[in-house]
Amino acid sequence: MDDTPQYRLLDAAGACFASQGFAGAAVRDICQAAGLNIASINYYFGDKERLYAETVKYACQKSAAKFPMPQWPAHTPAWQRLNDFIITFINRLMDPDNKPWQTQIIMREMAQPTSACLEWIREYVQPLADTLKSILAELTNKPKSDDQIYLIGFSIVGQCLFYRQSRPIAEQLMGPERFHTLTASAIARHICDFTAAALGLKPPILGKSVKKVIHTKSRAIALKGKRL
Repeated sequence: MDDTPQYRLLDAAGACFASQGFAGAAVRDICQAAGLNIASINYYFGDKERLYAETVKYACQKSAAKFPMPQWPAHTPAWQRLNDFIITFINRLMDPDNKPWQTQIIMREMAQPTSACLEWIREYVQPLADTLKSILAELTNKPKSDDQIYLIGFSIVGQCLFYRQSRPIAEQLMGPERFHTLTASAIARHICDFTAAALGLKPPILGKSVKKVIHTKSRAIALKGKRL
């Protein structure tokens, strides 16, 4: 971890803001946790509100720097770019260096948005969204502004976020030991395959034999209904 005073404040503030919210977090407690005097927040950030905004953004910055989006050569196929996007996003979310407060503060902002949330969206989320929309527009031959592009994008991102935001639930359902065997690469591969099947780029995940059984049962039910 960067041991400069600014980053010590951000890390200490993150834990306080995530658990207590902006109003509940005390400047004195943040400074004490960072090992700095109480004037340090004003010196480095101007005020508590600015510190909070920078903390929200900092929650994603380190993983984004650790796992940057690829710089794709011209004419890289859209499907390859989508795979790379999903793998990179999952690596950011599943980064073992992430601390619990990083997820907590983002969840808090999504549930009760503040002006800090708008900055986070503009500086972190919007560039990702623009990249994903461009890829999906090329894959589907639809304009980037099409509602279906947004819906497909939301579905992909939702799958990725589940493994971070709903981790405690997933661990309870699968069991912690079993869930922990799901590596970032395995999760990314599943989401890529699932998305490819949904977009018609690959065969259904269940395979033709299962699809045939489902179709046969559905047909049998339909015929039975006609005889009633």
